[in-house]
Amino acid sequence: MGTGHDHHHGHGHHHHGHHHYHHGPSAAANAGRPFAIAVALNLAFVVAEVAAGLVSGSMALLADAGHNLSDVLSLLLGWAAAVLSARPPSERFTYGLKSSSILAAIANAALLWVAVGAILVETIRRLSDAAPVAGTTMMVVAGIGIAVNALSALLFARGSKSDFNLRAAFVHLMADALVSVGVVFAGLVVTWTGWTLIDPLASLAITFVIGWSSWGLLRDALRMGMLGVPEGIDGARVRAFLEAQPGVVRVHDLHIWPMSTTETALTAHLVIPGGQPGDAFLRSLAHDLDHAFGIGHPTIQVETDEEAPCALESEAVV
Repeated sequence: MGTGHDHHHGHGHHHHGHHHYHHGPSAAANAGRPFAIAVALNLAFVVAEVAAGLVSGSMALLADAGHNLSDVLSLLLGWAAAVLSARPPSERFTYGLKSSSILAAIANAALLWVAVGAILVETIRRLSDAAPVAGTTMMVVAGIGIAVNALSALLFARGSKSDFNLRAAFVHLMADALVSVGVVFAGLVVTWTGWTLIDPLASLAITFVIGWSSWGLLRDALRMGMLGVPEGIDGARVRAFLEAQPGVVRVHDLHIWPMSTTETALTAHLVIPGGQPGDAFLRSLAHDLDHAFGIGHPTIQVETDEEAPCALESEAVV
C-alpha cells in the first residue's frame, strides 16, 4: 500500500481482508449466450432497418438504425470485457483484467455520443429539406424493432441489477424499444396526414432521448475510470463505520475505488492503541464491509502507536 511513496511504517502492520464473500462469478461472466443472441438479433435488424430506411426515405429509421449499430458495438465491447474480466490474475496484472469492464463502459458511453452527433447532423439537414417517406414501411420496421429490442433487453434484465455493463446494455436496449415506439407514431402521422416533416422531428426527438438516457451512463463510466467512489457507496458512512469499530481512535488514508464494474476495493489505516486486534476482528470487518457496502476487497493497516507520525495521515497525501 502507499505505492510510489518510500514510507516505512514501523508502528503498524498490514492486514489484508482476504476473507471475501463473493457469491459466485459476476453476472457478466455468465452472460456469453445472452450477448451472442442479442448481438445476432440486433445486427440482423440493423441491416434490415438500413435497407428499409433507404427504400422508404425515412430519416427516423436511419437514425434508429445508427443508434442500433452503436448498441451492437456496445454489446460486443461488453461481451469482450466480460470474457477478459474472468481471466485470472498474473504477475503483470495482479488484479487480473477486471478493469477492462470499466474501459468498456467508457467506450460504450462515448459510442452513444458519437452516434448522437452523427444523427443530429443529418436530422438538421433533413429539417431544411424534408423528403417524402413511406409511413407504412416506417411502422412495420419500427414494430419489429420494438420486439427485437425488448427481447434483447430481457436477456440482461437479471444481471443488470449487479453489473454496470449489463445495466448499460439493458438501458440501451429498452431505450431503443421506446424510440421504436416513437418511429411507429411518426409513421402513423405520415400515413394519415402526409406531413413529412414529422420524420426529421421524430429523429430529433430520438437524439434527445438517446442523449438524455446516456448522460448518466457517461457520468458513471467516467467516475469509475477516475477511480471515484462507486455509485451507491457513501464514503462518509464507510469512514464512520470504521471509526465506530472497537478500539479504533482514528482512521486515515482511506481510499475506495472500483476494481471493475462489479467489484470494489478499499484501503485504510486504523489507529488502534494498546495492541493488535486478532484475526477474528479482521474477518468480521471484511464480512461487514462486503455485506453493508458491497466492498469485497478490503486491505487494512493497523497502527498501534497513537503518537507515532504516519506519512500518509494527511488526506492531501495519496
